[in-house]
Amino acid sequence: MTEVLSTTFIPEEFSQKLLSWFDQHGRHDLPWQHPRSPYRVWLSEIMLQQTQVSTVIGYFNKFVERFPQVADLAAAPIDDVLVYWAGLGYYARARNLHKAAIKVMQEFEGEFPKQTEQLQTLPGIGRSTAGAILAQAFNLREPILDGNVKRVLTRVEGIHGWPGLPAIEKNLWQIAEAYTPEERVVDYTQAIMDLGATLCTRSKPRCVECPFQSGCQAHLNNETSDLPTRKPKKQTPTVERYLLVLQDADGRFLMERRPATGIWGGLWCFPESEKDSDLDTALESWKPHFPISKHFDLAEPFKHTFSHYHVILKPVLMNIDGTLPAIREEGLAWMHLEQNDLALPAPISQWLASGNLSQHQLL
Repeated sequence: MTEVLSTTFIPEEFSQKLLSWFDQHGRHDLPWQHPRSPYRVWLSEIMLQQTQVSTVIGYFNKFVERFPQVADLAAAPIDDVLVYWAGLGYYARARNLHKAAIKVMQEFEGEFPKQTEQLQTLPGIGRSTAGAILAQAFNLREPILDGNVKRVLTRVEGIHGWPGLPAIEKNLWQIAEAYTPEERVVDYTQAIMDLGATLCTRSKPRCVECPFQSGCQAHLNNETSDLPTRKPKKQTPTVERYLLVLQDADGRFLMERRPATGIWGGLWCFPESEKDSDLDTALESWKPHFPISKHFDLAEPFKHTFSHYHVILKPVLMNIDGTLPAIREEGLAWMHLEQNDLALPAPISQWLASGNLSQHQLL
């Protein structure tokens, strides 16, 4: 006998309440909604991972102006893509975006597939993103389960336990499937994301305005601050790195392209010291590879936080001592930092914009 899924609301009642709220209070003028093409929906979904709508809108508009169709994105060099992504963070998303565009052109004749299994073969697309594309671009009945939806469902249903645990995630997918209606799938998908983003927020949810307050288990049991259950915390480590800020007589800086995988993948950055290096060790490690000088200055360190650790970056400012050497190693180049096509990590751009470098006379 098939087990019957028990939910707080009758599915039809849930979707009707949500859609009535959406018609009055939902977001109807987001740029990827007009027009709502598979390419634009996909792009917005990738950008919205780990990033708020208010931040994404500006990046989205500039991105589609430069890459209006998936064919334009597939044909572009990855350096161009990274320039238009710089500042959004989580750069693996941009690399996967580019790879997926190429695959759409090569394997799907430039059209996004309409099956979730095929969509998930594209780099960077998981089950929830595939569902969002199918629902919003093709009006197909597919559930989604992004962070906003998890928060809504765990509170409405009173589900305890970290949603990342397989058993709890499976349960949430079943609930998401049950509540997804047959009609107005496009609006429902946007509505449940909007509810989580605007009312059912992590802190200070506006329960009095929520269409589900009469039955929401978290609200009735005063557990909105406890649900969804947070991931068990680990102590966030802090590491230190030295940056070699090396300038030549023409005002160019020695830049190094980061490896394609890992932090700031594919972006240009000042050469960085190895893990756990003190200043003397960093200088010695740079000697075989870079034309460093005996004379240098230390700029004020600055801190950046990644998802799993903090890093304190310590710029070592130096100018070329003597004749400018040729660069023989791959991935190194002398560059003017003002050039428009230079994709820099956001913390490096922010440090340069702060004027800290200009306070030091390198030459």
